[in-house]
Amino acid sequence: MAEKIRVTVWNEYRHEREIPKVAAIYPQGIHAALAAALGAQADIAAATATLDEADNGLGEKVLAATDVLMWWGHKVHDAVADATVDRVQTAVLKGMGLIVLHSGHYSKIFRRLMGTTCQLMWREAGERELLWTARPGHPILAGVPNPVVLEHTEMYGEPFDIPEPDETVLISSFAGGEVFRSGITYRRGAGKVFYFRPGHETYPIYHDPVVQRILINAVRWAAPSGSMAIELPCRKMNWWQQPKPPAAR
Repeated sequence: MAEKIRVTVWNEYRHEREIPKVAAIYPQGIHAALAAALGAQADIAAATATLDEADNGLGEKVLAATDVLMWWGHKVHDAVADATVDRVQTAVLKGMGLIVLHSGHYSKIFRRLMGTTCQLMWREAGERELLWTARPGHPILAGVPNPVVLEHTEMYGEPFDIPEPDETVLISSFAGGEVFRSGITYRRGAGKVFYFRPGHETYPIYHDPVVQRILINAVRWAAPSGSMAIELPCRKMNWWQQPKPPAAR
């Protein structure tokens, strides 16, 4: 039997403890709801980590035992230690998958990997969102209808200050007329990165079975296919070791 994909769901875990409306939707935290949906799959083993744990929950041992890291943050991005960001970035470059959710676009780790501000337009109005398939046949969209309908969401709109994605998998349209690149992929070093927009804490987005299907697919897509022990060479080369250009004919 093949080994399970080891997923760690990370959450700053502040809204659920401080806002009754959020606690009513996610009584054990967003991370617990996501881990339960992922862990129900035969090929996925899901664990959780939170900001207030030692090393922000993401020490070397945790990351070494993680094939895919799922990240949800919103209120206290700056509370994540730079050392934690360094560890996560190194793990991604070596092959760990990273799935960044909703307001995690403004997390330190996502901005670090993108190299841009990752700013966007937003409006919280509980309006309808349609998620349109932009890349038919992509494994993240296996078994996913087109469009996906979310009746009450927070709007994110363009411009979204990110590098051009390797793949735009999903595009959202909102009742107010805005559009947004809501499912995008990148490669960073040996790691795969997926950003998925839906998921504001005051809406039960992560209880939606179609949203869960997208995230399950994303975990399988982002999982490393080979050894994560990848070391990229970076060494000084003397002039006599430089490759010579081919002789002119």
